[in-house]
Amino acid sequence: GRAEIMDAPGPGGLGGTYGGSPIGVAAAHAVLDVIEEEKLCERANALGARLKQRLASIREDVPEIVDIRGPGFMNAVEFNDVKKGLPSAELANAVRLKALDKGLILLTCGVYGNVIRFLSPITIQDGVMTEALDILETSIREARAA
Repeated sequence: GRAEIMDAPGPGGLGGTYGGSPIGVAAAHAVLDVIEEEKLCERANALGARLKQRLASIREDVPEIVDIRGPGFMNAVEFNDVKKGLPSAELANAVRLKALDKGLILLTCGVYGNVIRFLSPITIQDGVMTEALDILETSIREARAA
């Protein structure tokens, strides 16, 4: 590396190999450049909005969906048993299993196990996203009807 960078820390200035490593800093800068150049933050927000819009559309006639939440493309949908007014881990798990049968891996979570979370890569191709949303919707409707 350049002397002005490599020689900048004085004796004892670096307390470990994890702090101030020029290679690590260069890698971090490269990652930040890619995030900026490829507008990955904007893409995360756009994908999250698309997911939330689709879930909101499904929610119009699926009252078991009681919440849709999350920042960017890290989202969750929460299910309740409408008759009991209680969290429905059974429905969330049934949706997960229906989706798995169709090739879509979903994770349930939450204190009551009634939440499905979405942590997809922001590099997902638009066609793959459409397919995933279609599988999700079909799985919700099938699990609800069962």
